[in-house]
Amino acid sequence: MTIRVLLADDQALVRAGFRSLLGRAKTLTVVGEAASGEEAVRQAALLEPDVVLMDIRMPGMDGIEATRRVLAERPATRVIILTTFDTDEHVFEALRAGASGFLTKEVEPAELRRAVEIVAAGDSLLSPGVTRRVIERFAHRPRPAAALHALTARENEVVRLVAEGRSNDEIAAALVISPLTAKTHISRAITKLGLRDRVQLVITAYEHGLVSPSRTDGR
Repeated sequence: MTIRVLLADDQALVRAGFRSLLGRAKTLTVVGEAASGEEAVRQAALLEPDVVLMDIRMPGMDGIEATRRVLAERPATRVIILTTFDTDEHVFEALRAGASGFLTKEVEPAELRRAVEIVAAGDSLLSPGVTRRVIERFAHRPRPAAALHALTARENEVVRLVAEGRSNDEIAAALVISPLTAKTHISRAITKLGLRDRVQLVITAYEHGLVSPSRTDGR
């Protein structure tokens, strides 16, 4: 199956570069481009892409609001936020808006293509840098009462490792289980908590104190 991608960035050269990089993969096809948030929303409705690569900083409607509107109209679409730095102060708002991942524009070609495939398959991207931003967001925030009681002890353990930035393979190694079992635990936790994806699972873990903000990446 070919993954349909929409590029949203106000810089034509950036869009051309990403189009060229993605065009080298037989499983990916760029179906359209947008130079503003407003145009990204219109193009997403018209072209029905599987994944949108969304610049976070655009004139007029920014990538955060565009992400909200795209997902409100097409919940099945996945959005990867693009920025110049992984310390962008808007990263938390972008994830809250429903973005499934966050990449810097200096991303390696193979990593970019892999990122699109990952989110198209229903998974999410959280780099250590992005995880740190989520931690910082909750460093001085009062925590609500625990709302993870629906999870089993093992699911809580898996969610904690996800929130620390661990991959499925790393979680499997830490708990001496298979990567498939780790993925199953994550999927069940997401379903039980009524969440969209792995990103929201991480945010929920920090919101409810499952992971301490003092632990940067669990490493």
